[in-house]
Amino acid sequence: MKKRHIIGGAIAAAAAANAVHAALYTPKKTESEPLPQEDVNVQRYRENLSKAIQCKTVSYRESERVDWAEFEKFHKFLDEAYPLIAKTLEKEIVPPANLIYRWKGTRSDLEPIAMLAHQDVVPISAGTEEDWTHDPFSGHDDGEFIWGRGSVDMKNHLIAVMESVEALLEDGYVPERDVYLLFGDNEEVVANSDNGAKDIMLTLKERGITLESIVDEGGAMIPIHVPGVLEHKFLAGVGVAEKGYSDIEIVVNAKGGHSSQPPVHTALGKIAGVIKDLEDNQFKAYLNENMKSLFDAIGRECSYPVRLITCNMPLLHPAIIELSKHIPFLACLTRTTTAVTMAQGSPAANVLPQRAAITVNFRAMPGTTKQDLIDHIRKVCKNKDIEINVLNSKEASSFSPTDSRAYGIIRDVTKSLQSGAIVAPYLVMGGTDAYNYEPICKNIYRYAPFELTTELLRCTHGTNERLPINLMENALLFFKNYIRRASAE
Repeated sequence: MKKRHIIGGAIAAAAAANAVHAALYTPKKTESEPLPQEDVNVQRYRENLSKAIQCKTVSYRESERVDWAEFEKFHKFLDEAYPLIAKTLEKEIVPPANLIYRWKGTRSDLEPIAMLAHQDVVPISAGTEEDWTHDPFSGHDDGEFIWGRGSVDMKNHLIAVMESVEALLEDGYVPERDVYLLFGDNEEVVANSDNGAKDIMLTLKERGITLESIVDEGGAMIPIHVPGVLEHKFLAGVGVAEKGYSDIEIVVNAKGGHSSQPPVHTALGKIAGVIKDLEDNQFKAYLNENMKSLFDAIGRECSYPVRLITCNMPLLHPAIIELSKHIPFLACLTRTTTAVTMAQGSPAANVLPQRAAITVNFRAMPGTTKQDLIDHIRKVCKNKDIEINVLNSKEASSFSPTDSRAYGIIRDVTKSLQSGAIVAPYLVMGGTDAYNYEPICKNIYRYAPFELTTELLRCTHGTNERLPINLMENALLFFKNYIRRASAE
């Protein structure tokens, strides 16, 4: 009986301690100066975004397919739309169409900041043109949305940066640090050997310029509402790193011949075994420190009863990792992903293939290299007679710190503008121009201050891409405040 009382008392004490822990497990306090009253011109932004979309700055891997006249048209539009920028900032074109703007500050002893964006957009998928509610290059404004290619990726971001700098110039503001606006011309061509952003970086590097911080696209503000758990919140993911990208071809060769006399396994049958080996032997899932911080930030915002569980977040990590294996969105946050996307075999139904090939797209976690991918393929594939060819590849980025001045400004401005914002580090799944700048900058952040639903995010690169007009004011306020604070000492 006494032993039962002791055990019961211990359980009660542990439960009480956990209840206290849960009550104290709340969002971490941060102190920041209140934002100044800022004027923003939403109507001008709205009109200029519409006009920007009408410039068909489509990029292709084959540069000869690009209509460079559309980029020239876009450059001319920017000069006309933002006359103070054209008058005050130094402008340079890095061929073929990359843009460098330099806003000279008063303190040459301070490192500059940079705002990144890309001018190019992806093509409209053939056969989908008639599926659009409005012409994809019309920039149609129906009073609720601006429609068209680039409205979310990412002329909305580029025009917001230009609009904010123009507004600061109208206010008579002069930065202490130099401010660079760096706009690449082919970000949408993944892992391209002719990389516009890299050319901009090399131009700055040759001049001995290093950057204090960079803000590019990547993260976003996603509304979250789970009744009784997490209500009326926004997850503001700040991309502190991005995954690598590799397209790797795997080939099996065979004798071929007439299909009337097939072997037990044709080349295509053997390549099917390779696919099975790759899909059955995924990369190991794990939570890096930034992902732990993300889940911790979310856990602290949950309602009190739920915090009785989330306050023990370290104990939940194994469950999160196990769960991630079955949920694609979580899987891409916790491991290098493997996606077999293309296959080729015989040119005719009655011919045995002499060559069967698959293309595998890997999105590598930071720390996993191209060579690691090749080694993994060799290790898990039972067929050792395979040929491996790397078609396109770029390494994953490094992690940027979350205790830097720039990250703190992003966090403070976001929280001041958006009640209920959960600001946390995030791993960007896709590629951005930002990774090219690692040789000249250590504080690189990928964040777009637009509150986009999952439905709108799905339209990126797809049909009916559009930006809600009611999101514009807060985005402009973010950029204007960020540039003002970040360009000061």
